[in-house]
Amino acid sequence: MTTHQPITVVGGGLGGLTLARVLHLNGIAVTVLELDASPTARHQGGMLDMHEESGQAALRAAGLYDEFRALVLPGGEAARIVDKDAALHWEDTGDDSNRPEVHRGALRDLLLDTLPDDTVRWGSKVTAARSLGDARHEVTLADGAVFTTDLLIGADGAWSKVRPLVSDAAPVYSGLSFVEAHMANADARHPRSAALAGGGMLFALSEEKGFLTHREADGALHTYCALKVPEGWAAQLLADTGADTGADAGAEAAKARVLEPFAGWDERLRALVADSDGPLVPRPIHALPVGHSWARTPGLTLLGDAAHLMSPFAGEGANLAMLDGAELAAAIVAHPGDVETALTAYEQALFPRSEASAAESADNLGICFRADAPKGLVDLMNQYAEEAAGPAV
Repeated sequence: MTTHQPITVVGGGLGGLTLARVLHLNGIAVTVLELDASPTARHQGGMLDMHEESGQAALRAAGLYDEFRALVLPGGEAARIVDKDAALHWEDTGDDSNRPEVHRGALRDLLLDTLPDDTVRWGSKVTAARSLGDARHEVTLADGAVFTTDLLIGADGAWSKVRPLVSDAAPVYSGLSFVEAHMANADARHPRSAALAGGGMLFALSEEKGFLTHREADGALHTYCALKVPEGWAAQLLADTGADTGADAGAEAAKARVLEPFAGWDERLRALVADSDGPLVPRPIHALPVGHSWARTPGLTLLGDAAHLMSPFAGEGANLAMLDGAELAAAIVAHPGDVETALTAYEQALFPRSEASAAESADNLGICFRADAPKGLVDLMNQYAEEAAGPAV
């Protein structure tokens, strides 16, 4: 039997939940379909720096800014840039930063806890969506349920099921892959690596490779080992070593293979992977074309990675997703009963904003891993500091 719901959001990430929260504050009901079976079905990732003009602005719109501040990791804004020998090239204590760090999972929980219990429908996998030709859409779920909706919003990430309804664009491999590693209780168990990482973010870079490490609120170190490799390299490596089966011997063999390109690097850096806990996780980095947009499509729009997937090298992914959600909600509230005017206003702001961030992200990826690394990132950080300080008086 086909049912109907007025507003449907596919995807219960930070962007979709921010949208739902702002609509809820304005008395507008929304249904969020989430693939995960429950809020705790999978790890939600690591730390996020919340930008004042995007993520923090969205949290203010959601009425959750004070609650967010209570979740911030003290000292998490600190950052260091070192080379393969662990020599320090740049450091920021983070004391004057306006980009506080918060754990993605804690932020998601905050948003979930402030929504009515029936807002998110867990375990709802969208298998198909189609236009009915009158600005309404029909959505089919894996369990066979079918419903129609007046407004369909794709907040379902890189491999969105909703995006093909408005765009033929697909994510393209960036040439860079991460291998994710996690080191629990780092100060006690691995004090030398923990001391090098410091209290916030550590960039250890050389040509076409590096370690990106951040400290989490529980004292763990979360590391992304970055390599310029073919797209399937990391997943194939884990399969070849048997690490993808969970076998201890396979995990150790995978670590050794991942670290082969880092021969001669400082042992405190190599230990971020060599001494990590649990399985390594491959994360190939994809992006949509810079400037991705679509023609106004009645009753349908996108937000977050579904709209503007980019590499993490501008730090904008989660921030823009949350701002998208808040701005789309504001447009809906501002134009009651006129969805098309709301979507037009939202997309007119969305497209140039996301294009600028995607271009910056692509440029920064190249800067981080060029032949003279880490010099490019050091120069970029100094440039940011000069811009923030303003002209000399």
